[in-house]
Amino acid sequence: MASTYWIVPASQKVLWFFIPIFVILLGVIALLGAGAVATQRSRIELHPDQLRIRGDLYGRTISYDRLLTADARVVDLRGEPSLAPVSRRVGTGLPGYRAGWFRLRNGQKALVYVTDMTRVVFIPTRENYAILFSAQQPDALLAELRQRAGA
Repeated sequence: MASTYWIVPASQKVLWFFIPIFVILLGVIALLGAGAVATQRSRIELHPDQLRIRGDLYGRTISYDRLLTADARVVDLRGEPSLAPVSRRVGTGLPGYRAGWFRLRNGQKALVYVTDMTRVVFIPTRENYAILFSAQQPDALLAELRQRAGA
């Protein structure tokens, strides 16, 4: 017949060690979840006086007077590799999804939301960065952007 002898339980202080680890893990899981949702729900909204990028932590609102809409264009990043995002500063870099702040091959800083390299709207700004956004209807988006911005 076996006998069992329990060790003396550790003090409650040991449990306090796990609380910060648990909180950090919850934060990481929340960020991963937000990133997963953003891969499907990121969008550009054209309002009467501003462009709004929505979908994740890097979204922002930019008034039309800060955009250089006359220089904006639809690009295929496979044919214009100088505009391709190459180095992530802060953001998400997954196969088929790049979002956040990147450096482009030409050295320019850019706020990027690229899922399809062939249908990208390139919008330079007066703020020393560009916006790159994969759009389902890039030509329509660019036409309406220019109309709203008065360019």
